[in-house]
Amino acid sequence: MSTDTAAAPLPPPTERTAALDVAALRAATPGMRHAHHMNAAGAALPSRATLAAVTEHLRMESLLGGYEAAEALTAHTERVYRSAARLLGAAAEDIALVESASTAWQRAMGALRLKAGDRVLASSSTYVSSALHLLELRESHGIVLEVLPADGNGQVDLGALETALREPAALVTLAHVPTSSGLVEPVAEAGALAARAGVPLLLDATQSLGQLPVDVEEMRCGIVVATGRKFLRGPRGTGLLYVAPELRERTRPDAPDVRGAQWSAAYRYEVVPGARRYETWESSHALRLGLGTALDEALDLGVERIRDHVASLAERLRAGLPAVPGVRLTDPPAAASGIVTFLREGEDPRETVRDLRATGFRLTTVPASHGQWDLGRRGLARVARASLHVYNSEDDVDALIAALTARERRRRPEAAVVGARETAPAPAPASAPSRTPVPAPASAPSRAPVGSGRDRADVIVVGAGIHGSSAAWHLAARGAGVIHLDRFPAGHTRGSSHGRTRMIRRAYPAEVWDGLVDTAYAAWEELELAAGQRLVTTTGGLYARAAGAPGTLRGPGCANVDHVRAAELFPGLRLCDGFSAVHDPAAGVIDAEGSLAALTALGRAHGVDRRDGCAVLDWRRDGDGVRVETERGVLRADRLVVCAGPWTGELLPAFAAPLRVVRIVNVHLGSSRRHLLEPPLLGAFSVEIPDIGLLYGIPALGGAGVKIGLDDGPPEDPSVPAGPVTDAERDRLLGLASRFLPAADGPVEETITCRYTMAPNNRFAVGRLPGEERVSVAAACSGHGFKFGPALGAALADLAEGRERPDLDFLSPAAMGIADGPGPGAGA
Repeated sequence: MSTDTAAAPLPPPTERTAALDVAALRAATPGMRHAHHMNAAGAALPSRATLAAVTEHLRMESLLGGYEAAEALTAHTERVYRSAARLLGAAAEDIALVESASTAWQRAMGALRLKAGDRVLASSSTYVSSALHLLELRESHGIVLEVLPADGNGQVDLGALETALREPAALVTLAHVPTSSGLVEPVAEAGALAARAGVPLLLDATQSLGQLPVDVEEMRCGIVVATGRKFLRGPRGTGLLYVAPELRERTRPDAPDVRGAQWSAAYRYEVVPGARRYETWESSHALRLGLGTALDEALDLGVERIRDHVASLAERLRAGLPAVPGVRLTDPPAAASGIVTFLREGEDPRETVRDLRATGFRLTTVPASHGQWDLGRRGLARVARASLHVYNSEDDVDALIAALTARERRRRPEAAVVGARETAPAPAPASAPSRTPVPAPASAPSRAPVGSGRDRADVIVVGAGIHGSSAAWHLAARGAGVIHLDRFPAGHTRGSSHGRTRMIRRAYPAEVWDGLVDTAYAAWEELELAAGQRLVTTTGGLYARAAGAPGTLRGPGCANVDHVRAAELFPGLRLCDGFSAVHDPAAGVIDAEGSLAALTALGRAHGVDRRDGCAVLDWRRDGDGVRVETERGVLRADRLVVCAGPWTGELLPAFAAPLRVVRIVNVHLGSSRRHLLEPPLLGAFSVEIPDIGLLYGIPALGGAGVKIGLDDGPPEDPSVPAGPVTDAERDRLLGLASRFLPAADGPVEETITCRYTMAPNNRFAVGRLPGEERVSVAAACSGHGFKFGPALGAALADLAEGRERPDLDFLSPAAMGIADGPGPGAGA
């Protein structure tokens, strides 16, 4: 017979079932607010309805008692059996509800009562727990275990199976889809061969049920085992066991329980007639009801529709990954499921996954120890695995490809330029969402290209922190020639923009900020699109203070909560009675390092002439432009943008008096209970502590411990390198951590110093320099400016082009008391 059984390609879109409403499915899945979740093969995200089914039954148990609650919902539990049977094309009496696929496997194998000499034929796709059980039966019971070879497509070799079945066998077992790749086994063909030989087929549908059709009659299955937590989207701790009626007639559970047997006399018992003979009395009724909800949702959507959607996304990912420099697809040719495996050249997959997790992607790895007959045979020590589901979209797939491309660019700058478009320019950014563009006046920059080493540009940008880098990119993307200067070498830690992470939030003290906050969120999305990587991870935020303290945060979508509700939202943060908080569900964490790297790459791709280690000594007006004196010579431009952070007062003397540069200390802390310090159990937060100040924190992400710091510190001279974190500074933060973050009990993993440039009332100064229309400034962002980086960069580009930004009038330098007057040397 032919062994060419590679999975058939999907039918054309016009022949497929109706598309899923992915937006509605995402909205009904709370976990999709936090990340690109691509780990359905590990544990898919349950729906809000599934969660409610579980929690509502637990509530009933707390009010009525466990037995009484189960009795009250007997009809609902019976429906779970019927729903599972519908999904498998079976009868309800053929279904047992168990705790996991492994439990189902062990109950079924125990009932077969295998003995010495019995032959078991297993596919190379067999899951680790099943393989371990077979190996133990080989040692303890003397069964004969034969691992079937795979054909050229990676599937079980049907010719070899047919040959093996010419001799007596006790069992054939296949994994419909393995844990180690997107392979789909030819189950119906294998089932037909086994049935012809009179041998039962045990199908492991753990990775297929919920994403692929499984029909026990069509596939000729005698036994099916499956879990609830994967593509069924049910709770952990649930599973299914199907045993065909004819097989039940000659199998009995090897460890009967009161649930599945009746003790009828002193030395006699009878098992119940259906598959419930394999169950035990004690189980979680709440979890089973949650599984029932998940089963009903899958049935309502239709497995064929789920299959088409998931397979289409996987096809898109398999097509896109090989185009990423350094990435190799490891799926076999017969891959046709929602699982996709890959490797990055020269990198442990665990490192790949850790890096992706830091930027908001949920993937995992599979070691050879979980699939020796597959990965071990193919010489793969470990692979990275993405697995897609109904709540994923093409945007998720494209974002993953872009993130891998961006990371390869950071690892090997020569490998790629910007995002997934190696040579294509990034789209020019919109200067300000929802504003009608204003034509540039005649005096706007001439947009002449500028090359490295030239002494003339349309715009000179001073400072390569978040605001200067954003301004340089926006200007260059619009066609301006830009020279970008920074006084220190690239990657320095002397300013305010270094470090791994920053916070973003909608919660702000006054409505005047709301428009800029909206613009900031849109600007980060724009930057992510241009860079082709995820830079913002939504975690939610809690911002607490003593009840009755003056002032508070507020904002669109934010809600006031007491300390009890705060503990429910963020179990990792401990607020005692007497504290209240503002909950901001849109708050999150910015990948600060990734953002600066992306802006640098984008700027250079658009022709920015970046010059690190080049300090500005002086500047002055020069006719219709500006003259800038640097350590490397004199430069000239039509416009000047100053984003010099702690050195603003040195370049713009009018700012020296109102600004204050302070030392800030952060620590990253480890934990023995790290999950309590990671989203969603902890998000971005701050606590206003009486007589101490504002403690702020970033949850543990990307392998780094939770980050905490105080938002004020002693004055510091920016001309002098910051000294290391002192024991006293560290101990002060450790004391606050023990008070508010009890799970932060691990070592200090990292210490960081930086500088805030503080302005009166913690405001910013963004606008044109009074008396110097050709000079714009973003200064003194008072420790909360990073989140506005791309938005203020666009604003500075507008100002340099002669456009007005009345939405930023509340941040104008004049509002800080900066008087009109000439800049340095302006009168010369």
